[in-house]
Amino acid sequence: MKNKFPLLLSLCLMVITGTSGVHAQQAYPNKPIRFVTPFAPGGATTILARMLGQRLTEAWGQQVLVDNRPGGNTVIGTEVVARSPADGYTIILISAAHVIIPQLIATSFDPIKDFAPVATVAGGEFVLVLSNTVPANTVQELIALAKAKPGQLNYATSGSGSATHLASELLNLAAGVQIQHIPYKGSGQVIPDLVGGQVQMAFNQPVAFVPLIKAGKLKAIAVSGQVRMAGLPQVPTFAESGLAGIDVNFWQGVLAPAGTPRPIVDKLSAEITKILSSADIREKMVGQGTDPFISTPEQFSTLLRADFAKYGRIIKAANIKLDD
Repeated sequence: MKNKFPLLLSLCLMVITGTSGVHAQQAYPNKPIRFVTPFAPGGATTILARMLGQRLTEAWGQQVLVDNRPGGNTVIGTEVVARSPADGYTIILISAAHVIIPQLIATSFDPIKDFAPVATVAGGEFVLVLSNTVPANTVQELIALAKAKPGQLNYATSGSGSATHLASELLNLAAGVQIQHIPYKGSGQVIPDLVGGQVQMAFNQPVAFVPLIKAGKLKAIAVSGQVRMAGLPQVPTFAESGLAGIDVNFWQGVLAPAGTPRPIVDKLSAEITKILSSADIREKMVGQGTDPFISTPEQFSTLLRADFAKYGRIIKAANIKLDD
């Protein structure tokens, strides 16, 4: 009997601890949630994070606070989340850069193993825009100009190793031109220089550029998908413009630290799906040139692994270096 007491005590503690964990998950969220975005304020990801954060706040009665953590080509903000407790109170909105950057530099995290996929949020095609100072209005006119002035045109991106960087290098490869890379620390910093003519062109998510395109401050000449965008029906695809192979698209999704309890992941995923399914959110996103992108955690996990492989192939083919 004497030897059984420690065993009984251990079992009781396990039951109590397990019950407390279940209650904690059922009560989630019962305090503010930090919603990290590893980009500078003003870009497409921040716009989306604020919209999503506001709706989560309204749904749960707990503040979802957007925390911009730019720098290190998204590494700084991503490391913050990788090191955070796996309790659902720190999440991150990432883009394809999440599976690109670790293939270019050493990081303290594994983009697949150190995170729990929650849900994709938005997806769509990139739009290629030109400054009004560029004497070209079509893809073929841009290619002709770039060939006439090799190395004299430049393109801006939200950072080395971003999906827009890879899309731009695909354009160089497909068109046989040498347009130079100018990396910024987020798309929010690209916009004023692009409008002002300090840089000549940029691929980006439409949400960042649609208002400027409609106001006539930038020229949209092509989109990267197989069909035209509903929000920019006048802009042709690259294929329509006589240039095949520009098949890079964008997406954003929410991750939590690895080990986050599945009931919490499921609750986050279900609420995000509900938000994206609402008519007003869909209308707003489509008007900005992006589409709601609904997926399960398992589907998001499959996407992460597939894009890790796809972008790895592009990096190798274009010999992309982080300081390009």
